[in-house]
Amino acid sequence: MSKLPLVDGVLEYLREKNLMFCMPGHKNGKGFNNTDIGKELYENFIKADITEVDGVDNLHHSDGIIKEAQNMLRDLYGSKKSYFLINGSTSGNLAMIFSCFNEGEKVIVERSCHRSIFNGIIMRKLEPVYIKNKIDNKFGLQLSIDENYLIKLFDENLDAKGIIVTYPNYYGICCNLKFIIKEANKRGMKVLIDSAHGAHFGIHNELPESAVKLGGDFVVMSSHKTLPSLTQTAYLHIGDKVDTEKVDFYVSAFLSTSPSYMLMCSMDYARYYLEERGKDEYKKLIDICNYYRKKINALEGFYIVSKEDLQNKEDIDVTRYVLNVEEGFSGYKLYKYLKSKKIQPEMCDYRNVVLIFSTFNTEDEFKFLYKVLCDCNLEDIKDYNFHMIESTIGHMKIKPFEAVEREYTLINYNEACGKVCKEAIIPYPPGVPLILPGEIIDDCIINFIEYYLYNKCTVLGINQEKKIKVII
Repeated sequence: MSKLPLVDGVLEYLREKNLMFCMPGHKNGKGFNNTDIGKELYENFIKADITEVDGVDNLHHSDGIIKEAQNMLRDLYGSKKSYFLINGSTSGNLAMIFSCFNEGEKVIVERSCHRSIFNGIIMRKLEPVYIKNKIDNKFGLQLSIDENYLIKLFDENLDAKGIIVTYPNYYGICCNLKFIIKEANKRGMKVLIDSAHGAHFGIHNELPESAVKLGGDFVVMSSHKTLPSLTQTAYLHIGDKVDTEKVDFYVSAFLSTSPSYMLMCSMDYARYYLEERGKDEYKKLIDICNYYRKKINALEGFYIVSKEDLQNKEDIDVTRYVLNVEEGFSGYKLYKYLKSKKIQPEMCDYRNVVLIFSTFNTEDEFKFLYKVLCDCNLEDIKDYNFHMIESTIGHMKIKPFEAVEREYTLINYNEACGKVCKEAIIPYPPGVPLILPGEIIDDCIINFIEYYLYNKCTVLGINQEKKIKVII
């Protein structure tokens, strides 16, 4: 057994030199080596691991260089105020939920939100009302919000204090956020947006518009997902109608009291890069993505989903490929094939593989992806064990925050039909729960679990003996 299992494991992974079509956005450090200041920062990251000494300000009481950097971030995105988050988008999601809602209040929430949103709802003891997501049966793909269903929910829950949505989702698909904000504002509801994958939005007109510019009251962005910033870094932006003092308190409460200057410097650099080079560099990336999308779509068996394939007024991030395979073929097997060729995708489902690009992916890397797909033997990725995605919302028997306090027992997931779930069951990635605490487990959920386990996916909430927690 190694004396340094974590260190050895990470170093071994790096030696494999996988082509990174996944997070983080700096792509193995390449994002810091294209400017002089970026190179100097890259060479001094470890030395930049300092504490709050004289002259370098304090994140929890900024009145110097940190304040100046956050003001420049605010000006770039057009917010009332912007924050550096050194505990990731998770801390931002928690901060905006606690800043916006009081205990016991009702919130409308998109069912496909990240687990951190649901954790915040539980911690704040809120009453959630869930929004359905549309499903595209042609591609086996989860789309965005069902707008007709949303209007019905709005009108049936006028006592709700706000709505929480994701923009974009893990597939890069964007809901009609302008419409949602307009309808929510009519009813006096705040709009909270998990835009973890949208930090680059709005920098070029061929990308979706920024959630901040569209009028979100709270917008959380993971800078590390698409920009040259270290993992665990994110931004929180707030709109004109938000009480900044309350947000100040909760942001500070959910951040470490020993913030990393390495992380903060990388966030400042990501803002600088986006402001100075973003428009031109993203134009180059978009052109490359569009060119190879056409070439890949001409291949037998593969198709990259585009905006023209979507319904209504949905948009899509063109710097992300949703690589779809035809019925009878497996997204999981394609993912494994790409991995065997040293291409690291972001995630997959039963018919799609998601690849996330940044401006630091080169055209040679796209050429290599195209060649690997050309060489793929379609017989090797056949799979007739189909599993159509369904938009399900479980029946809530007790509120989520009540469920986490109840006593439980462990049983095999196959024996759980009709039982009340104690702990969320979450395939990862993307981290979207199949079922939440307090909901009744049915045959559909059991089939979901079985399928994810069959494909050797990581499923949170299930132990090694395939048992789950149910309320006694």
